Amino acid sequence: MTQPLHPAGDAPQFEVIRLGHPVLRSVAEAVPEEWFGSGRLDNLARGLVTTMLAEHGVGLAAPQVAEELRLFAYWLPAHDGRAAIEPSVVVNPEIRVVDPELEEDWEGCLSIPGLRGRVPRARRIKVKGRTIGGETMSLTADGFQARVIQHEFDHLDGVVFLDRMTSAHSLAFEEEWERYILTDTEPVAED
Repeated sequence: MTQPLHPAGDAPQFEVIRLGHPVLRSVAEAVPEEWFGSGRLDNLARGLVTTMLAEHGVGLAAPQVAEELRLFAYWLPAHDGRAAIEPSVVVNPEIRVVDPELEEDWEGCLSIPGLRGRVPRARRIKVKGRTIGGETMSLTADGFQARVIQHEFDHLDGVVFLDRMTSAHSLAFEEEWERYILTDTEPVAED
């Protein structure tokens, strides 16, 4: 299980880089051992959470703020009878698919502003990683949580949601998506 991480008043807010910046297409490096429990990792993690919340995203990976390191932040609002998941950071994550059945749903990305598309993702995954303090953590995620985590994990390998789409047919600008496609009951994975 992850530990909730709330931004401190002095947490930085980072600039979110956009598609075309070379870091978004690079494979991130593991967070070095000496960073665990350090102010440097704590500052980066809190900055990811602060930036994610300020940008109204549900996830944000370090490469999206031009940091080529394997960590991401995410949170989930309460939806369909499920409780909200507080902002959390996963460091040096590994993912294993538990249920290989794919579900296709809408995604967007803070690094690709204004576009949405349908992306197939594994329905259920197991995540292992570490907290910013260095403790081992693991969780099983399904549905929207699994989608968000897979989206963020992709950023660590230089992959964006457009790469995962099986067809560009669903690709839509956000305004048209909201006007013609979105229903009030669908959460959208946007990091």
